[in-house]
Amino acid sequence: MAGSRLDMLKQIATGLAAQFGDNCEVVVHDLARNVAESSIVHIENGHITGRKVGDGPSGAVLNAIRHQDGPLADKLSYLTKTDNGRILKSSTIYINDDSGKPRYILSINYDITNLLALEGSIHSLTACKIPEESGSEDFNSPKRITHDVNELLDELIEQSVALVGVPVPLMSKEDKIKAINFLNDAGAFLITKSGDKVAKYFGISKYTLYSYVDINK
Repeated sequence: MAGSRLDMLKQIATGLAAQFGDNCEVVVHDLARNVAESSIVHIENGHITGRKVGDGPSGAVLNAIRHQDGPLADKLSYLTKTDNGRILKSSTIYINDDSGKPRYILSINYDITNLLALEGSIHSLTACKIPEESGSEDFNSPKRITHDVNELLDELIEQSVALVGVPVPLMSKEDKIKAINFLNDAGAFLITKSGDKVAKYFGISKYTLYSYVDINK
């Protein structure tokens, strides 16, 4: 039974390494071996940590050996580091024997060092500095590229309503003043006949519309 379980773990280790490539080290430890210092019985992509079959245990293995009287909870998705400074995303999975004691460990170590560097590079390219005068918390959100001024005006009107956070039928006078001044600041009224459309949208006259703009001048 133990032999078939070990063979299955070796098969899983080979499959995981093939699936995730050379940056994924998969190790099988046998805790029943008399020599704890040589617990590794199978390893894929050992170049990541420089280990091989017959090498000694990690801290997780020693912890399992110390607690062989009962089951251990798996430790998933945590960070580890190699001797040469490579950063690994690791998971330690305990496989118990028929009595409930840990017998094998399947350890997965994925080298994310290059991914972390790439993440930093991508962030430096995509991050945007918010202008002090913008006052908009949504400045870094992707903005839709419009095809003509009518689409642009529709987009700005939607943004003004989102800024207020209240549907137009429920807006107070102060809400409408806030929305309309947002449109004014955004240059919406530079679009031909935009005043007619905005006034109709907010259910007010053009005279009221421009009086709302004048309020904050």
